[in-house]
Amino acid sequence: MIEIRPYSTLGAANHGWLNAHHHFSFAEYHDPARMNWGRLRVWNDDVIAPQSGFPTHPHRDMEIITYVRKGAITHEDSLGNRGRTVAGDVQVMSAGTGIAHNEYNLEDESTEIFQIWIYPDRSGLPPAWGTRPFPVGERAGSFVTLASGMAGDEEALPIRADARLVAATLSAGQVAEYAIGAERKVYLVPASGRIEIDGQVAAARDGIAVQGVERVTVKALEDSEIVLVDVR
Repeated sequence: MIEIRPYSTLGAANHGWLNAHHHFSFAEYHDPARMNWGRLRVWNDDVIAPQSGFPTHPHRDMEIITYVRKGAITHEDSLGNRGRTVAGDVQVMSAGTGIAHNEYNLEDESTEIFQIWIYPDRSGLPPAWGTRPFPVGERAGSFVTLASGMAGDEEALPIRADARLVAATLSAGQVAEYAIGAERKVYLVPASGRIEIDGQVAAARDGIAVQGVERVTVKALEDSEIVLVDVR
């Protein structure tokens, strides 16, 4: 089963400083048919105005991945961590027993992010945060693992869930494949461009929910950047 969820059908909330679109029920957007996708609970498409952001707020027992599409996001938390994550890179916050943080766009341009929440395999673990660069050239033409809690992915940023975040940049006409394990699901979003997946076309920021197939084949109809999450 492959279901295209057009960007125009997503939940939306424009707060002025934040223009948010929700792939799954979040805040004041509620759709019983879009509560989660396996252990994937949140996929927010956020555009944050310059010199603004999320003031300090708490989280617990959630794996929170931020993929920066444009600009940069600056993070500060109650553990004393502070870091700036730029376009194409990823940060991971394992909320564990509890953490408070803020995230600001301190740039002079809008920042665009995907923020992705995944339920952890275990609760009650100490909180943690990390970030690292992932040069876009390394994912040209194929999917590269950026964050993972799955065996064999030790080079990726660690998360505490049986899940994986991968990304690919494809030139027009290129094809990339991703194998899906039995009883697993994937959710992918073109951050930019336009793709074809098993005969269906998805545009930038559309969501694609996939289950019950062994392999996803993605063809770029134009230069595209694709982000994919693999969960149970």
